[in-house]
Amino acid sequence: MVDPNRAVLAIGECLIDLIADDQKDLPQADRLAIREGGAPANVAVALARLGVPVRLGAVVGHDPFGLRLRDALAGEGVDVSAMRLTREAATSLALAWTNDRGDGEFQLLRLADRLFSDHDADAARPGEASALVAGSVMLSDTGARRGALAALALAQANNVSVVFDVNLRPTLWPTLAQVRMVIEPFLREAFLIKVSLDDARGVWGDDTPEAAIERLSVYPAITAVVTDGGRGVWYRNEHERTRHLPVFDVDVVEPTGAGDAFTAALTSRLLDRGWTSPDDDDVRFAMAAGAVATTKAGAWPGLPTRAEIEAFLAAAST
Repeated sequence: MVDPNRAVLAIGECLIDLIADDQKDLPQADRLAIREGGAPANVAVALARLGVPVRLGAVVGHDPFGLRLRDALAGEGVDVSAMRLTREAATSLALAWTNDRGDGEFQLLRLADRLFSDHDADAARPGEASALVAGSVMLSDTGARRGALAALALAQANNVSVVFDVNLRPTLWPTLAQVRMVIEPFLREAFLIKVSLDDARGVWGDDTPEAAIERLSVYPAITAVVTDGGRGVWYRNEHERTRHLPVFDVDVVEPTGAGDAFTAALTSRLLDRGWTSPDDDDVRFAMAAGAVATTKAGAWPGLPTRAEIEAFLAAAST
């Protein structure tokens, strides 16, 4: 049973992924698979599967998709008391497909998630949370940004640790200069900052993980993490040393949700440590969560339990 009084609070987009499941470019696709998604929702489910009390603050439409999301999250053990169903907009959608070059494409249709307000922030009770988890997607809309900043202020006022994922979606922003300006308040307050090298390159022009880590070192975050797909993870803790850990060898089915599994697993380890600086074992645990997540298609199906991560690590060490 989730205890909402000291749950991790994840805020932001909760949406339906419409995925072209026949490996065709979207105009030629015959079928779209319907799956639950949105990075904060993925993190919430991942935390719940790890046994961490978690609450999701989000706005979805009062429609079949919104009801599906609420019920699916509740079924995973996520506290949905701070999810608002609205009749003002439909549930947000994301289209995902493989283009004719074989690359993954993604288009977000932002609808109800843009309505997250300061009132929604209050209802989510960030000051009572064990941590606040947020990403940059919700900050790209002026209205949702106000709600996110209200949640951040309440977390700050109550000494709640902040986890921030620089999750760049370039089509949501008029300029990259605005991205840098808007995410600044979260970067200044975060205990943990996570960014992929692709996103660091997009936001700041950093071409190497080391350069991205160095850029993040100007912020007071205790831990900065840069992920780079098959090349592994770089991180810096409060001891001012940058570490590189190689990836685990797995047969990847689909990478969707792997980054969110990583964020959730590392957050769970930070909670276990009482918000002290993580070490290699903590980051490996998070990397294992991300690796397991890639072995199944879709954002949620591969999100592992704590026992599954521990079994994976045990097998990897033999």
